[in-house]
Amino acid sequence: MKSQQIRQQFLDFFAAKKHTIVPSAPMVLKNDPTLMFTNAGMVPFKEYFLGQKKVVNKRVSDSQKCLRVSGKHNDLEEVGKDTYHHTMFEMLGNWSFGDYFKKEAIEWAWELLTEVYKINKDCLYVSVFEGAKEDGLEYDQEAHDIWKELIDEDRIIRGNKKDNFWEMGAQGPCGPCSEIHVDIRSAEEKAIVSGKSLVNMDHPQVVEIWNLVFMEFNRKANGELEKLPAQHVDTGMGFERLCMVLQNVQSNYDTDVFIPIIKEVETITGNDYGKNEEIDIAIRVISDHVRAVAFAIADGQLPSNTGAGYVIRRILRRAVRYGFTFLNTREPFIYKLVAVLTKQMGTYFPELKTQRQLITNVIKEEENSFLRTLDQGLVLLDGIIKNTQGTEVSGKKAFELFDTYGFPIDLTALILSEKKMTLNEEEFETELKKQKARSRAASVVETDDWVILDENDDEEEFVGYDTLTAKVKITRYRKVSSKKDGDMYQLVFNLTPFYPEGGGQVGDKGYLEKEDGSTVYIVNTKKENNLIIHFTKSLPKDLSGTFNVAVDEKQRFRTACNHTATHLLHQALREVLGEHVEQKGSAVHSKHLRFDFSHFSKLSVDELTAVEDFVNARIENKLPLQEFRNIPMETALEKGAMALFGEKYGDTVRAIQYGQSVELCGGTHVQNTGDIWYFRIQTESAIASGIRRIEAITGDAMKTEFSENNRTLFQIKELVKNSKNPAEQVLNLIEDNTKLKKQIDQLLKEKAKSAAAGLVNETELINGIHFLAKKLELDQNSIKDLANDLGNKIENLFLIIGSEAEGKAFLTCYISKNLVAEKKLNAGLVVRELGKLIQGGGGGQPFFASAGGKNPSGIEEALKQAKNYIV
Repeated sequence: MKSQQIRQQFLDFFAAKKHTIVPSAPMVLKNDPTLMFTNAGMVPFKEYFLGQKKVVNKRVSDSQKCLRVSGKHNDLEEVGKDTYHHTMFEMLGNWSFGDYFKKEAIEWAWELLTEVYKINKDCLYVSVFEGAKEDGLEYDQEAHDIWKELIDEDRIIRGNKKDNFWEMGAQGPCGPCSEIHVDIRSAEEKAIVSGKSLVNMDHPQVVEIWNLVFMEFNRKANGELEKLPAQHVDTGMGFERLCMVLQNVQSNYDTDVFIPIIKEVETITGNDYGKNEEIDIAIRVISDHVRAVAFAIADGQLPSNTGAGYVIRRILRRAVRYGFTFLNTREPFIYKLVAVLTKQMGTYFPELKTQRQLITNVIKEEENSFLRTLDQGLVLLDGIIKNTQGTEVSGKKAFELFDTYGFPIDLTALILSEKKMTLNEEEFETELKKQKARSRAASVVETDDWVILDENDDEEEFVGYDTLTAKVKITRYRKVSSKKDGDMYQLVFNLTPFYPEGGGQVGDKGYLEKEDGSTVYIVNTKKENNLIIHFTKSLPKDLSGTFNVAVDEKQRFRTACNHTATHLLHQALREVLGEHVEQKGSAVHSKHLRFDFSHFSKLSVDELTAVEDFVNARIENKLPLQEFRNIPMETALEKGAMALFGEKYGDTVRAIQYGQSVELCGGTHVQNTGDIWYFRIQTESAIASGIRRIEAITGDAMKTEFSENNRTLFQIKELVKNSKNPAEQVLNLIEDNTKLKKQIDQLLKEKAKSAAAGLVNETELINGIHFLAKKLELDQNSIKDLANDLGNKIENLFLIIGSEAEGKAFLTCYISKNLVAEKKLNAGLVVRELGKLIQGGGGGQPFFASAGGKNPSGIEEALKQAKNYIV
């Protein structure tokens, strides 16, 4: 049975059981501060379990794309090494929100597996939660009694808290679970060792296939369990593992989910799968990781150096590294797998089709970038090896290579072993632990449990589209502490005019006031699941009764101007550049806006002018806001509204229209485009392959810029004696300055040549190398000319020059290219080490590099120590 049929049969089965079939939510999360990615099928439904959102459909089924690479559920380092762990995977699930419970969940799971999929009952085992005294929980006898009607009792296993009590994290919804395990070993193997003894023992052919979670508790911050408002069912079945079982193979990677990708890797790299374990692991890593990266990019998450973007970059670099090390790939190739992945999964996940070119471009650019890093790292590692006494390389040096340059530690270890050398792993681990401790200390957040003030009011209404003030009650609050922000408080009201951060728009600020005049300032507003949370630095003395709240009107208006401008900008870009332009991100603040979009080349001056003119024409036309609230998604699309990939939309949406610009949007906007006053682009740049960024200002920020520009013009006029044509006068000054600079440059070059002639005879011959270390009074450009001149005149030259200017110190190192190759010398490593003596650092190429620092008094010592590199 093909994988597409297996997925469809699952959905059809639960549709027949009166479940609403919903599409997969985005894998990248945007409104949940506790998670970066959807790591389990229940994540999109978390607010239902917590009673924070009204349930529309009590029975739901889906196939949810998930990613597990960090935190409690971290499978990254297992991926590739075994045959059943993955980063990105599909989780088939059925959900009950306060409807059916254990009996139906268990009986339907058994029916689907044994009657629809025809899995042999003799291959299946089930586990039941054994209880936990520390939580006051007893053996799940109810689940046991249901199972014994379906399966022999000797196939029912008591499972401990680790295996049979499901928790998403340290806090949140949780409950006991029953797992279904399948034994796909041969009859001979089963006769030797019982499958029951291999359950939950990480055996590759005795694996968990389906987890039935009976969600009935909430884990509080202090570790205690409290009953949820209702009992729920949350099941998750690994799609890839199910395909392995039904396709009668011994590995997830032998299913048609992965085989097309693996075959393409074989074709591109010339390596065969199934003949060498190291090569097999590398191919599995690449085949898995390209899926995770492609789906993340399709959901709007580009690789970057922070947050979720860093995780995606790390996954991709792990794939590149395995290709580089074991498949001998030295050119980008993973991007070529996107076409196969799209053909295979694009029907069920259409975002792969629509975003295919973007995914391809981004992966290719990331591969190129990391391959350059690997090349640079190899040179730096050669320098470390050259300067190592004995056969053990310092773990501290290896960590610096890993931390500063991103060079993988396992690749370092592999190269060292090939050279009959070892790595001081203990020293490396010590440095790594120090870094992790620093990172944890900076990011740790301690969150108290919610203190509920009104149990009868768990619905929070947003009224901020219509008013900036309101009378409210505080329904709950909690304390949050972090090293970055200190102690903060989060408040939830029964209703609120404060817009929470989302859709690129910043959260509102304002204040909370009691009738006696006591005031608490709201410094930010965010959304967590379905709650709008207001951040304050202190609590009101009296939390009872009603409060007057007010949004900062100026900030809201300026932010609304910028948000509306992003809609007009989006329309302008599609009009000027073409329909291929799609929004890829935005940041809307009160002082400026940022808009990221798909486009293949830098915008010309004419194109930027046309975009500006288009937006300002709509501002001049004073187009009124047309707002459509709570309309069906289909109606919004019929109106021409644009839906963004990576966004989670409900059955009903809000559409914003100004003239021909129609977008789905939950943000705040001006009543008329004329309120924006004026729009100006400040910068246009590339942020990734095929992704451009425009930064712009409007309204009050534009007025401030006009005022500052006017003041600057008056100053220029004064400087050029109030000339009638100040621009021409400034141009004449620039031309005169250019001529004088050329004359100075020529004089400095002649000075450098003269110095070079005098230095030829000052070199010292050491071990066949002409060595010279000297402090000179020359600028950096002249020193570079001098070094090249001496390099042309003197063979086997090792030159280090010190200089200072404006209280700063500089070191320049030149090494003849033949010495770089023969003696493994590296100018970049030299200046980086010696740069510490001038309290600075630097780098460059192996034959020429420079460093700068703030301690000129260290130059002499640096020049003295330079000789150590060749003696």
